[in-house]
Amino acid sequence: MTGAVPRRIDPVVAWWTSRPMRRLRSRPIALVGGVVVLAFVALAVLAPWIAPYDPAATDFLSVRDAPSGRYWFGTDEIGRDVLSRVVFGARASLIAGVISVAIALAAGVPLGLIAGFYGGWVDEVIMRITDALLSFPFLILAVALAAALGPSLQNAMIAIGIAVTPTFVRLMRGQVLAVKNAEYVQAARALGAGDGRILARHVLPNAFAPILVQATVTIAQAIIAESSLSFLGLGVQPPTPSWGGMLNTAKNFLVQAPWMAIWPGLSIFVTVLAFNLFGDGLRDAFDPRDA
Repeated sequence: MTGAVPRRIDPVVAWWTSRPMRRLRSRPIALVGGVVVLAFVALAVLAPWIAPYDPAATDFLSVRDAPSGRYWFGTDEIGRDVLSRVVFGARASLIAGVISVAIALAAGVPLGLIAGFYGGWVDEVIMRITDALLSFPFLILAVALAAALGPSLQNAMIAIGIAVTPTFVRLMRGQVLAVKNAEYVQAARALGAGDGRILARHVLPNAFAPILVQATVTIAQAIIAESSLSFLGLGVQPPTPSWGGMLNTAKNFLVQAPWMAIWPGLSIFVTVLAFNLFGDGLRDAFDPRDA
């Protein structure tokens, strides 16, 4: 008599029906945030096909035109289509947010792993440097680093990434301290697993959920930081469109052409709100206390 062949479970189905995903689906506001985030990502990726005009093209016969059937969001001080510039500006903000956080993850996660796992003088050195960086307000540190590196989107991303790295170092270290003495880690060590294998196969996967949640929320902070740097002239350089740069120009025409400030400002607000709502939903979904 042959035994029953176990049914193979599709990985996508297993992921979709997992407990964190069920929790996330039960939170409509978080799902709305996720949908809005995906919409802005699609907007950034498909910008050349969605934008009705070249974002750098000028029309001096339509300077500061109010929103109309031809220019849905109006035009700016030299006749450029505000809608097209908002669409292309999504690229700069999302790229800056994602890459800045990726830089912080690439630096902060390994440092936090090493500090929490080995402790001793290694932990002391890493955490004292982290504490020194955390003593500066995030945006002030990002502005100082961007000013030292020079005005450009690349340097702004590096500056923001360095400024948020201490947050991930501290969070990762705390997660490692919570799991490094767990029974499964001790069992792996008893079986002869080396430090590298223990860190990669046992400690990191079980400590990464809070890092993922923090990364989602930090992208929102990075978008605000990039917009602030571009507003100050330290981020994206003209004529490349960015929401912060558009606000910098619009501040001189708030009475004559308020639409120049309304649309990029609203874009920043909605994007940041969506990332925060989605991040809050992820935090609740992965919360082990919510059984």
